[in-house]
Amino acid sequence: MKLQKLLSYTRRAVDCYNMIDEGDKIAVGISGGKDSLTLLYALAELRRFYPKRFQLIAITIDLGFEGFDTSKVQTLCDELHVEYHVIKTEIFDIVFNIRKEKNPCSLCAKMRKGALNDAISELGCNKIAYAHHKDDFIDTFLMSLLYEGRIHTFSPKTYLDRSKLMVIRPLMYVTEGEVVSFKNEMQLPVIKSACPADGNTKREYANQTLAKLEQETPNCKNRIFAAIERGNIPGWPEKIEHPRMNSKSK
Repeated sequence: MKLQKLLSYTRRAVDCYNMIDEGDKIAVGISGGKDSLTLLYALAELRRFYPKRFQLIAITIDLGFEGFDTSKVQTLCDELHVEYHVIKTEIFDIVFNIRKEKNPCSLCAKMRKGALNDAISELGCNKIAYAHHKDDFIDTFLMSLLYEGRIHTFSPKTYLDRSKLMVIRPLMYVTEGEVVSFKNEMQLPVIKSACPADGNTKREYANQTLAKLEQETPNCKNRIFAAIERGNIPGWPEKIEHPRMNSKSK
């Protein structure tokens, strides 16, 4: 996927759900994976021409995995003129060695978000951009049906009362395949996950299930996503349809 297409999708999401306001200071959580690096690139480039001026800061929470090297991410941030911070933690040691969690993902995610929110607060950001893409929205929708018995998925933007932060998800119209394509096109410096639980989660199961459904019923994922947007899910903001978008769709 070319940069122009990525920016088109990103701006569509930002405009449709009013994700960015004048003077925002937006943090991007960088795991080192393809999704977060694609989001970083998209927002850094959008910042150059978007009519509402905003600042961008990249933050990585170092969980304490041996050999975790962020030097290439630092180089990318320098090229994109984005301030970059790496926050050292002992989350891996606590979760896997001290607590020895059998199901580590929940505690790890909670501690990681806590460390990230603390860093964001110290840096004076008022928003954080998460790199959830279109497939993540659909996966979460399926997981909620299967494991919780409710109709739910990520919201394009969510206000966190406790931390007084607004979460935004500008990649909501970008598929995982397009993220992979952009990563390859731009040769993004992806850091391979060293997590022992990587690839063994309920989300991975949902992803595989949806891939099978897509193979059996082509375009079903797009129809599920369209149903999500039209579904009046509690907590979702109202979608704003812009004239320029309507004219392109005709």
